[in-house]
Amino acid sequence: MKIVAFCINPLFPDLVMGGATKHIQSIARHLGELGHDVTVLSTRRADTTEPFRWHENVQVLPILRFHQPFPQPYAAPAYDLAAILQDVGEYLEGADRFYMHDGEFLFPFAYQNVPTVVSLRDNVYPETLQGGFLFQGDKLVLISEYARQYFLQTAGRFFPDYADRTVVIHNGVDWEHFKPTAPGKILDLIPIQPGAYPVVLHPHRPEETKGIRETIAVVDLLVHQYGFSDLKALVPKWLDVTFSPGLRAFYDDLQSEISRRGLTENFVFHGWVPQSLMPEYFSLGSVTLALGSFVESFGNSVYESLGCGTPSIPVRISSHREILPENLIDKVDFGDIETAARLAAGIINEKRRTSPETMAYLREHYSVDQQRAAYADVILKARRSGELRYKLSPIGDQTRFILPIWCYPSTRGIYHDFRSDYLQSESFNALLTAFPQGFTYADAQTQGLGRDAVLNWYREGYLVPQP
Repeated sequence: MKIVAFCINPLFPDLVMGGATKHIQSIARHLGELGHDVTVLSTRRADTTEPFRWHENVQVLPILRFHQPFPQPYAAPAYDLAAILQDVGEYLEGADRFYMHDGEFLFPFAYQNVPTVVSLRDNVYPETLQGGFLFQGDKLVLISEYARQYFLQTAGRFFPDYADRTVVIHNGVDWEHFKPTAPGKILDLIPIQPGAYPVVLHPHRPEETKGIRETIAVVDLLVHQYGFSDLKALVPKWLDVTFSPGLRAFYDDLQSEISRRGLTENFVFHGWVPQSLMPEYFSLGSVTLALGSFVESFGNSVYESLGCGTPSIPVRISSHREILPENLIDKVDFGDIETAARLAAGIINEKRRTSPETMAYLREHYSVDQQRAAYADVILKARRSGELRYKLSPIGDQTRFILPIWCYPSTRGIYHDFRSDYLQSESFNALLTAFPQGFTYADAQTQGLGRDAVLNWYREGYLVPQP
């Protein structure tokens, strides 16, 4: 088959800028290995302008002129958007299948005659969210059950057949690649002394919600309260730092905070690590932190680190509540810096590595071979299903409200993934306890709560109409 794929991110022969780009490379290569002709259309920028191949059957064409650097790729002149639509449309003219990675090609009319599979890779970025609402493809792939429920409880409310077109394909990890690996070339990029001191990893993009402030706070406690004075925390510098004054200012601000806390000797900012060296990188660590409020659809680094033997501490955010059971990984509530530091100190003192039970679960549920086979099956079997029909269901007396997937009860209150805070309300807790399967306005009235209270919680995102 002739397959056209779309990715709004810049792509490179070896460098990977995040989980989404890693997985499109894996999926495209697998389709190429099966003998299909794959053309990947991606964003052009100054350091990626020439076509290249990931496989003899997989060509990557960085020709699309979305706005760079990230964010706001659609903040481009209309003539650039028209050229993008023209280019993608012409490649689709002779295509047997269209695979849209991350749902960010926001022109559904352009692919109405081609069997189309769309995958949504995150729950936050505006273009992905718009892609979820504008979806008119034949299959919609979500990478966790959390993400599936998130889109069903939002965009899916308006399309009766939306759920039937969704499928969950978890991210897969190549456990033969992400395994304990002795340091070699990584030391040319990060000149540290393996084994000489504890190493904390923060393998994330430079966004506030990815948890860098929380990592700094935990390192502060590890150094000044737990006595790990020689500890090193490794933080990658994003590829766009030379393009973006905003990013440079962000890093300058981080350095100021680190200096103010007396941690200058404890932080090592280093260049972006090539994908081929990530097993060495993760294996360097004593512990990996993922303490930010970013609403992950999956969160690859937490589990890749585990594969390399290095324990991870994620917060109970979105899909991290689902992917591994609580008994197989240390988790903390968002904002609980003290518990995160205590757990990290225990891991460091015990020289703990990933347990066999955790690795067995990861291998069983998140295999890259299973992932690739599932994508190939969905893409190759896609058939045109027609337009999704819009239908509005008014909110009224028969509406039953439920707690949405992005909220969960914790000891601190009802945590809201997208507000990054806790609702402490005795009346709300009592209502949820009395009607765990959902409630109507009349049910709420039996608890002394009127429509205004219910609608206020609904509009704040603590309730959704039950499908």
